[in-house]
Amino acid sequence: MGPRIAAQASIDAPGRHRPPALSKPRVAPLTEDRWTDAHRQVVAKFSTSGRADNGLSTLLQLPELAEGVMPFTLYLADDSSLSPRRRHLLILRAVWLANSRPLWATYAARAARSGMTPAEIRRIAQGPDAAGWEPFDATLLRLADELFRNSSVTHRTWDALSSAYDQFHLMDAVETVNHFVVLSMLYNTFGVQPDSGIAEQLPRDVPYRVVVPPREPPLTTARFVPPARRGIAVGRTSNMYPTLTRPWGPRQTFVNRVSKLTPHYREMLILRSGWNCRAEYEWAQHVGIVGRAREHGLEPVHIAEGPAAPSWDPFERTLLQVADELYRDAIVSDKTWRALTERFDTGLAMSAVATASAYRAISMSLNTYGVQLEPGNEKFPHVSTR
Repeated sequence: MGPRIAAQASIDAPGRHRPPALSKPRVAPLTEDRWTDAHRQVVAKFSTSGRADNGLSTLLQLPELAEGVMPFTLYLADDSSLSPRRRHLLILRAVWLANSRPLWATYAARAARSGMTPAEIRRIAQGPDAAGWEPFDATLLRLADELFRNSSVTHRTWDALSSAYDQFHLMDAVETVNHFVVLSMLYNTFGVQPDSGIAEQLPRDVPYRVVVPPREPPLTTARFVPPARRGIAVGRTSNMYPTLTRPWGPRQTFVNRVSKLTPHYREMLILRSGWNCRAEYEWAQHVGIVGRAREHGLEPVHIAEGPAAPSWDPFERTLLQVADELYRDAIVSDKTWRALTERFDTGLAMSAVATASAYRAISMSLNTYGVQLEPGNEKFPHVSTR
């Protein structure tokens, strides 16, 4: 066998370049004259005004996806343990990193209404090293940068956050960044456009720079030690904070139970996302008892080898490219989107993007919390350099 190598040996880490932004939709917003009663129920559930912005209107093309992502979006934006100011720091930094123009416009407007000044909002784009931040606010921005680039958080940043935050605040902070990266990847790839009438614009004149320490080795002990109960460690960890887990659950339910992707395609996207993020726990569970990759016709080492492995057919190669491009670029390229939608209808294409995006977020959480492998888990394979 050849030496063990990381996915980053063949894929650049995120944040090297500003992600591109589409100037028109790939998935058109569903106009109100086409809403069914089911669509109206979704809008009533997630919009207090009874109207749908461009993001929700786009998700209405696959209402099950809206039902999956909106509960967590609303919880993190409105109801988490974090103060409104600190929620907006994390949300806006995450969407700036992913270059999501519609999400920046929406949440910059909300930040302004909550009392943040235009100078403060612009400083979020300038990053944690910009002059004027209080030390803890700068640390929150570093949390976002490290999660986006490294899919993990350094000991120094974690210790600084832990000096003021308990477990619930820490988990809310991590999940805020991770989920708004998910939304950004969805909106970027679907081509969601900013809503008309919102003056706040993502500041394009701020240089795109993501400066973080090198990624540290994986944690060998959990930062949150789950209680010794039945079930695997990830479930016991998330159940330590049921207030967060309840709105998070629909996103996972969509990916694993509601989406109409075949298990073969779903597990390809999940495993490739876990490999790219170096989330060995995620990998082990989806090779093993959770995903049962081999039962669905997948050889894990070929997923580690990536789209260039000779075992893949052209469409399987496309799906792996979807996962790789979302990880590296926070958007699926035009070429890969065309190849994806030659085989998949709109709902399946949206599901593929949502699957890879959701499992990037889960990977970042698993790495950051230090969820440890179960006894007997299958670790990352060794792959040969070419």
